[in-house]
Amino acid sequence: MNQEQALEVFRKAGAYLDGHFLLTSGRHSNAYVEKFNILQHPQHCAAVCGAIADAFRDLKPDVVVGPAVGGILLAYETARALGVRGIFLEREEGKLKLRRGFEIGPQEKVLVVEDVVTTGTSVFELLDALKAEKDEGRILGVGYLVDRSGGTVNFGVPRQHALLKLDLPTWDPAYCPLCKENVPLTKRGSRKA
Repeated sequence: MNQEQALEVFRKAGAYLDGHFLLTSGRHSNAYVEKFNILQHPQHCAAVCGAIADAFRDLKPDVVVGPAVGGILLAYETARALGVRGIFLEREEGKLKLRRGFEIGPQEKVLVVEDVVTTGTSVFELLDALKAEKDEGRILGVGYLVDRSGGTVNFGVPRQHALLKLDLPTWDPAYCPLCKENVPLTKRGSRKA
């Protein structure tokens, strides 16, 4: 799946939104990616996760790992496309951990999946959690739906792949041109800015 095809899937699912948005970082933007609009439609989720699987198929992962909540669906569907296990980390006392009896063997090859990467904080936290639990296996790479970082995030893994690379402007609220035009501000997402 190339960049144009990925963007078309996002648009069909209503996942690429134009407007005036408050981002988790506290900055403002004129566009927002609502990943759950992709994940709620099995056909769109299968298409994007299949494309992530295809980008890593040659590395032969044994397990796909994602962070809860959105990463659960991504890990499952990407793992299904690869014919391997799909597991997730979830928060316990504020830290990501493998729970529910999930384990990764020391020789298992791991593919990490994520939805939207802006600073990479969630992925770095997941990689650190796997290392801390000594369950990291051999991390092959990180596959994600959207790169909003402008290509600046480096996870230090053999391969990174984003389906959609968006170089979207963001502004400090004090300098936001949309605020100056009195365009209503919308806050989306699950984290507090």
